[in-house]
Amino acid sequence: MKNRIAFLSILLTYVFFVAACSKDDDNSNGNTPNDNGTVAQQTATVADTGTWQVTLFIDSDEDETSDFNGYVFTFDADGSVVADNGTTSISGTWSITDSSSSSDDDGSSSDDDFNLFFSVPDTSDFEDLNDDWDIVSVSGDKIELLDISGGNGGTDRLIFEKL
Repeated sequence: MKNRIAFLSILLTYVFFVAACSKDDDNSNGNTPNDNGTVAQQTATVADTGTWQVTLFIDSDEDETSDFNGYVFTFDADGSVVADNGTTSISGTWSITDSSSSSDDDGSSSDDDFNLFFSVPDTSDFEDLNDDWDIVSVSGDKIELLDISGGNGGTDRLIFEKL
Protein backbone atom coordinates (compact mmCIF):
# COMPACT_ATOMS: atom_id res chain seq x y z
CA MET A 1 0.00 0.00 0.00
CA LYS A 2 2.87 2.39 0.82
CA ASN A 3 4.41 1.73 -2.60
CA ARG A 4 1.11 2.55 -4.29
CA ILE A 5 0.78 5.81 -2.39
CA ALA A 6 4.38 6.75 -3.21
CA PHE A 7 3.81 5.95 -6.88
CA LEU A 8 0.61 8.02 -6.99
CA SER A 9 2.40 10.90 -5.26
CA ILE A 10 5.22 10.84 -7.82
CA LEU A 11 2.75 10.54 -10.68
CA LEU A 12 0.69 13.50 -9.45
CA THR A 13 3.83 15.59 -9.01
CA TYR A 14 4.89 14.77 -12.59
CA VAL A 15 1.43 15.64 -13.95
CA PHE A 16 1.48 18.92 -12.03
CA PHE A 17 4.85 19.95 -13.48
CA VAL A 18 3.86 18.97 -17.01
CA ALA A 19 0.59 20.87 -16.73
CA ALA A 20 2.40 23.92 -15.35
CA CYS A 21 4.56 24.15 -18.46
CA SER A 22 3.32 25.95 -21.51
CA LYS A 23 4.65 26.03 -25.02
CA ASP A 24 5.36 29.75 -24.89
CA ASP A 25 7.41 29.61 -21.67
CA ASP A 26 10.90 31.06 -21.84
CA ASN A 27 13.03 28.02 -22.60
CA SER A 28 16.23 28.38 -20.59
CA ASN A 29 17.27 24.71 -20.50
CA GLY A 30 19.86 25.09 -23.24
CA ASN A 31 17.91 23.70 -26.19
CA THR A 32 16.83 26.95 -27.75
CA PRO A 33 18.25 27.86 -31.11
CA ASN A 34 21.16 30.24 -30.92
CA ASP A 35 23.39 31.96 -33.46
CA ASN A 36 24.47 28.48 -34.61
CA GLY A 37 20.95 27.73 -35.92
CA THR A 38 18.33 25.18 -34.94
CA VAL A 39 18.33 22.77 -32.01
CA ALA A 40 19.20 19.98 -34.46
CA GLN A 41 22.23 21.88 -35.77
CA GLN A 42 23.34 22.85 -32.27
CA THR A 43 23.05 19.25 -31.03
CA ALA A 44 25.04 17.89 -33.96
CA THR A 45 27.77 20.47 -33.36
CA VAL A 46 27.95 19.67 -29.63
CA ALA A 47 27.81 15.87 -30.01
CA ASP A 48 30.74 15.54 -32.38
CA THR A 49 33.11 17.49 -30.15
CA GLY A 50 34.83 15.48 -27.44
CA THR A 51 33.95 12.25 -25.73
CA TRP A 52 30.85 11.41 -23.76
CA GLN A 53 29.58 9.04 -21.10
CA VAL A 54 26.10 7.84 -20.18
CA THR A 55 25.22 9.37 -16.82
CA LEU A 56 21.59 8.25 -16.86
CA PHE A 57 19.71 5.57 -18.74
CA ILE A 58 16.17 4.76 -17.67
CA ASP A 59 14.62 1.97 -19.75
CA SER A 60 10.87 1.53 -19.20
CA ASP A 61 11.19 3.13 -15.77
CA GLU A 62 14.13 0.87 -14.77
CA ASP A 63 17.52 2.47 -14.05
CA GLU A 64 20.02 0.68 -16.30
CA THR A 65 22.76 3.33 -16.22
CA SER A 66 25.30 0.84 -14.86
CA ASP A 67 25.07 -1.18 -18.11
CA PHE A 68 27.22 1.53 -19.70
CA ASN A 69 29.70 2.18 -16.89
CA GLY A 70 33.20 2.61 -18.26
CA TYR A 71 32.10 3.18 -21.86
CA VAL A 72 33.28 6.32 -23.61
CA PHE A 73 31.17 7.42 -26.59
CA THR A 74 32.67 9.28 -29.53
CA PHE A 75 30.26 10.78 -32.06
CA ASP A 76 32.03 11.58 -35.33
CA ALA A 77 30.85 14.16 -37.86
CA ASP A 78 30.59 11.39 -40.49
CA GLY A 79 27.68 9.82 -38.58
CA SER A 80 29.61 7.03 -36.89
CA VAL A 81 29.63 6.44 -33.15
CA VAL A 82 31.96 4.23 -31.13
CA ALA A 83 31.48 3.15 -27.52
CA ASP A 84 34.68 1.83 -25.99
CA ASN A 85 35.46 0.63 -22.47
CA GLY A 86 39.10 -0.26 -23.06
CA THR A 87 38.44 -3.93 -23.85
CA THR A 88 35.27 -3.83 -25.93
CA SER A 89 34.47 -1.48 -28.78
CA ILE A 90 30.92 -1.21 -30.12
CA SER A 91 30.34 0.66 -33.40
CA GLY A 92 27.17 2.24 -34.65
CA THR A 93 25.67 5.23 -36.38
CA TRP A 94 24.04 8.42 -35.20
CA SER A 95 22.23 11.33 -36.76
CA ILE A 96 20.16 14.32 -35.85
CA THR A 97 16.86 14.74 -37.62
CA ASP A 98 15.21 18.13 -37.71
CA SER A 99 11.66 16.86 -37.94
CA SER A 100 10.25 20.24 -38.92
CA SER A 101 10.18 18.86 -42.44
CA SER A 102 8.37 15.66 -41.46
CA SER A 103 4.65 15.02 -41.33
CA ASP A 104 4.59 14.58 -37.53
CA ASP A 105 5.86 18.10 -36.85
CA ASP A 106 3.99 20.07 -34.22
CA GLY A 107 6.33 23.03 -34.49
CA SER A 108 8.17 22.43 -31.22
CA SER A 109 11.85 21.80 -30.65
CA SER A 110 10.94 18.39 -29.21
CA ASP A 111 10.42 17.25 -32.80
CA ASP A 112 14.18 17.13 -33.24
CA ASP A 113 15.43 13.56 -32.94
CA PHE A 114 18.79 12.13 -31.90
CA ASN A 115 18.91 8.83 -33.78
CA LEU A 116 21.15 6.03 -32.50
CA PHE A 117 21.74 2.61 -34.04
CA PHE A 118 24.17 -0.07 -32.90
CA SER A 119 24.26 -3.26 -35.00
CA VAL A 120 24.21 -5.67 -32.07
CA PRO A 121 22.15 -8.71 -31.02
CA ASP A 122 18.76 -8.05 -29.40
CA THR A 123 20.21 -9.30 -26.12
CA SER A 124 22.90 -6.58 -26.00
CA ASP A 125 22.52 -3.62 -23.66
CA PHE A 126 23.35 -1.40 -26.63
CA GLU A 127 20.25 -2.58 -28.48
CA ASP A 128 18.25 -0.63 -25.89
CA LEU A 129 19.87 2.58 -27.13
CA ASN A 130 18.65 2.03 -30.70
CA ASP A 131 15.91 4.61 -31.09
CA ASP A 132 14.91 8.01 -32.42
CA TRP A 133 15.27 9.94 -29.16
CA ASP A 134 13.52 13.28 -28.65
CA ILE A 135 15.99 16.01 -27.75
CA VAL A 136 14.98 17.48 -24.40
CA SER A 137 17.94 19.80 -23.93
CA VAL A 138 21.48 20.33 -25.12
CA SER A 139 24.37 22.33 -23.71
CA GLY A 140 28.10 22.27 -24.27
CA ASP A 141 28.54 19.42 -21.81
CA LYS A 142 25.18 17.62 -21.60
CA ILE A 143 22.66 16.06 -23.99
CA GLU A 144 19.32 14.99 -22.53
CA LEU A 145 17.09 12.64 -24.53
CA LEU A 146 13.64 11.13 -24.03
CA ASP A 147 11.57 8.43 -25.69
CA ILE A 148 8.02 7.42 -24.92
CA SER A 149 7.44 3.87 -26.11
CA GLY A 150 4.53 3.37 -28.45
CA GLY A 151 4.08 -0.23 -27.35
CA ASN A 152 3.87 -0.07 -23.58
CA GLY A 153 3.86 3.68 -23.03
CA GLY A 154 6.98 3.45 -20.85
CA THR A 155 9.29 6.44 -20.66
CA ASP A 156 12.98 6.04 -21.48
CA ARG A 157 15.56 8.71 -20.58
CA LEU A 158 19.13 8.95 -21.78
CA ILE A 159 21.67 11.53 -20.68
CA PHE A 160 25.15 11.91 -22.13
CA GLU A 161 27.67 14.13 -20.34
CA LYS A 162 30.97 15.28 -21.77
CA LEU A 163 34.12 13.86 -20.20
